[in-house]
Amino acid sequence: YRIKVRVVCARAYHALFMNNMLIRPTQEELENFGEPDFTIFNAGQCAADPHVEGVGSGTSVAISFERKQMVILGTEYAGEMKKGVFTVMHYLMPRAGVLSLHSSCNEGPDGDVSLFFGLSGTGKTTLSADPSRLLIGDDEHVWTENGVFNIEGGCYAKTIDLSAEKEPEIFNAIRFGSVLENVIYNPRTHVADYSDRSITENTRCAYPIEFIPNAKVLCVGGKPQNIVLLTCDAFGVLPPVAKLTPAQAMYHFISGYTAKIAGTEEGVTEPEATFSACFGQPFLVWHPVKYAQMLARKMQENNVNVWLVNTGWNGGAYGAGKRISLKYSRAIIDAIHSGELQDAEYSTYGIFNLQIPTAVSNVPAKVLDPSRAWEGTTEEFNGTISKLAHLFLANFKKYADKATPEIIAAGPRL
Repeated sequence: YRIKVRVVCARAYHALFMNNMLIRPTQEELENFGEPDFTIFNAGQCAADPHVEGVGSGTSVAISFERKQMVILGTEYAGEMKKGVFTVMHYLMPRAGVLSLHSSCNEGPDGDVSLFFGLSGTGKTTLSADPSRLLIGDDEHVWTENGVFNIEGGCYAKTIDLSAEKEPEIFNAIRFGSVLENVIYNPRTHVADYSDRSITENTRCAYPIEFIPNAKVLCVGGKPQNIVLLTCDAFGVLPPVAKLTPAQAMYHFISGYTAKIAGTEEGVTEPEATFSACFGQPFLVWHPVKYAQMLARKMQENNVNVWLVNTGWNGGAYGAGKRISLKYSRAIIDAIHSGELQDAEYSTYGIFNLQIPTAVSNVPAKVLDPSRAWEGTTEEFNGTISKLAHLFLANFKKYADKATPEIIAAGPRL
């Protein structure tokens, strides 16, 4: 399934970035490289011509599957190259009968594999970088008949508010050879300030996966046993963890929900729902239901457990409640991997009809049920959860024509 990629760029850091992010060929492979399967031309310092048909601004990121080329104009954000390759793989892999996934992946001591789906800011990279498990990859994978493999050879981690205490594996991976992007540093000491948001909230670091001490190289694993769908719910009404039925798993996978919060993007003043099909809509080439159907078959064939994990707000919406503690999210993931949640007692939660555990080790029981944790009035809670439910239902209408009745019925019930 591997393809050969050539990068032609004007900036050295772009070349280093892609060397970090893609699977690095051996010297022998380089000498026998031949013609590439796909070529990226990155001229991001040059603006695109908005008078050209199909170009609406000075920024253009264009892919031609016919020419097997990608051209980048008007943006120097290095992530465009990485995501371009992912888009190509999202086209090629389903054609080859295997499933491409916007997910991170790790492996336990007994060889059990977990996939983590989630949009930016939900904790996909953070929660998969677990010192007790081997990291297979943090963003892009393919699920075949034999198991999973990482499309990439590196990690692209968010660094906003990064610290050695909270995320030691990522913090220590930032060293010579890594690429920091949009990060401000002291010009005298060259010490990075990971709290500085003066350029953007989207500060990043690209490093080879070997810089993570417990990375599994080669980055391949067996068939997944657990799938975690991550969301950052800024409305404060989704539970920190819920066990999903197969139909619910498909509904939430196709929905791909998270929320933007005030301060992260210009013009966002209150929590704003964001839906990105299959947790990666910008990279999808086929209809989202095609990827969902392939995932459903994999889940059924391998009897996979699927969990919805909210790393967002609890006790109230953004501005009133608090972000769920990272230590609680880690404890929930540990309980999934230990089998504790497989044998837990569950209760039915609200109009989303989710099964939530009554207890999880090292997580306060009150936190597990957002209706109990809510610090405002009951009317405020009911209004907020109804608002989010309506947003889910409105979003899913665009996929209802290709979804089964069971999947449609797995959504919120008003």
